[in-house]
Amino acid sequence: MNKKYIPIQLVPHYNQQHFRSDVIAGLTLFVMLVPQSMAYAMLAGLPPVMGLYASTIPLLIYAFFASSRHLSVGPVAITSLLVFSGVSAYTEPGTTDYITTVLTLTIMVGAIQLLLGLFKAGFIVKFIPQSVMNGYISAAAIVIGMSQLTHLLGIEIGNYLQVHLLLVEVISKIEDIHFATVGVGIFSMIALLVIKKLNSKLPSALLIVLASTAMVILFQLDKGGVRIIGDVPQGFPSFVLPNLSIQTIQMLFPMALTIALLGFMESLAIGKAVAAKEQYKIDPNQELRALGLTNMIGACFHSFPVNGSFSRTAVNHQTGGVTQITSIVSAIFVMITLLFFTSVFYYLPNAVLAAIIMVAVYRLIDLKEMRRLFSVKPLEGWIWVTTFFVTLFVGIQWGIIIGAIFTLLLLIKRSAKPNIVQLGYVEEEHTFRDIRRYPDAVTSDKVLVLRIDSTLHFANSSFLEEKLSKLIQLHPDTSWIIIDMSGVNDIDTVSIEKLEEIIDYYEEERNIKILFANMRGMIRETVNKVGWDSKYKEQQNHLTLEQLLNEKGIRTYFDLSNQTIGETKDWVHDFMI
Repeated sequence: MNKKYIPIQLVPHYNQQHFRSDVIAGLTLFVMLVPQSMAYAMLAGLPPVMGLYASTIPLLIYAFFASSRHLSVGPVAITSLLVFSGVSAYTEPGTTDYITTVLTLTIMVGAIQLLLGLFKAGFIVKFIPQSVMNGYISAAAIVIGMSQLTHLLGIEIGNYLQVHLLLVEVISKIEDIHFATVGVGIFSMIALLVIKKLNSKLPSALLIVLASTAMVILFQLDKGGVRIIGDVPQGFPSFVLPNLSIQTIQMLFPMALTIALLGFMESLAIGKAVAAKEQYKIDPNQELRALGLTNMIGACFHSFPVNGSFSRTAVNHQTGGVTQITSIVSAIFVMITLLFFTSVFYYLPNAVLAAIIMVAVYRLIDLKEMRRLFSVKPLEGWIWVTTFFVTLFVGIQWGIIIGAIFTLLLLIKRSAKPNIVQLGYVEEEHTFRDIRRYPDAVTSDKVLVLRIDSTLHFANSSFLEEKLSKLIQLHPDTSWIIIDMSGVNDIDTVSIEKLEEIIDYYEEERNIKILFANMRGMIRETVNKVGWDSKYKEQQNHLTLEQLLNEKGIRTYFDLSNQTIGETKDWVHDFMI
């Protein structure tokens, strides 16, 4: 097969064997995609057939414009729940107005992604840390599972997206539970898990769909109150232009931005993981453009927002998919299903689709990551917990926003208190170390040695003054303050002025000389612009800490042997210059 006739990302020397692997993987994805897409459409408050619509044109568009060879796009659980959360606040799910609003939201999501891609703004997702994302997805998975209790238990509950409200509603209607529906749902979940454990390659979701449909027909469960899908429209979706009024855009923009960024982050994460295994690169901005076009054009064919799926991408890779031809094969077979086989789903129970969703999302709950974060970096653990509980109890649309704000506040707080440590001389290593980590390090009553491990700026420079004041109170006989600047990568004018005040005050009022060591070249250039090269010749020093102490004769205050401090450290001096 000649590469030039296929305008998608192909591997070098694409051949018939590759094509055969793509077809097999595409058929496997099709088998997964049909029941999942219908289930996720229902989760989004849409007719199940719209899940099939979202698995046709969008897959074709993405295949032609993506940089990833393996990412499988389509309806996904988190995005579907966000759609429901954003649109159900303004209009009743299932109505014509609701569908129209969802299509408008979809084209807005696509437009945001396309614009970000065109302006090469793919880096923006780096401002949402992994701890926020993981906490959010874990909580959203629980909300998704709880939201399916209405179909799993056969009861009517409100359109709540807060776990405590859902629980209260379920408990209040416990007497209305339809036990036949519960039986179908539990049987489906157990069967899905058992089949997956016995043979992960079997199309468990499709097998359960067919088995449960046959069960409903055989035992006439629909006449006994088990709710079924009913008529699924046959044929290809018609072309439609969503309504883009100013009022609607203003109303939906916050949710459109959330879905656009979250969808891109999910897609990029799984796409990069597979690309790393296959040793090729993904272009984040090209992915943004591809997803943007996918959603914008898809909205014109009754699609709701789509993005990369973790589970389907993993299956695509595991079954030998090589290129985006897998997505084209899947889309073609979904189209065939829409044209000829929608009647097969008439007797499909809603409880089965709910079971498929619940089994799919429970794996997204990642409490192990929370424990790992607390053990490694407690601050990130608290970010995870904050995002998790906000998503659960305040609202899914607020989880990422408040999680990101909480992260920003913690960063600001940490930035306002730079890490300033007191150093002592470690004879065994012939160098200075943090006395908290090296309690046996030698210190001096006359010489206070500090190291700043932070950029100095207007928000944290006053903390240095406070720290010095406290340390001088603890060491009243101090005659020298040596500040190691090796950890300072940048400095602003406010901080320079603050350093000048500190130098002048301690020399004039306390008779304490302040010197600097390991000052980087860029910092020296900055302070020289305000006259330090003439005004503070002695203070501004590019020598290493050890060389400075030797040159000034201060080493004697450390009560050491006559050895030269840091005599093996000349390479540090050369490096710092």
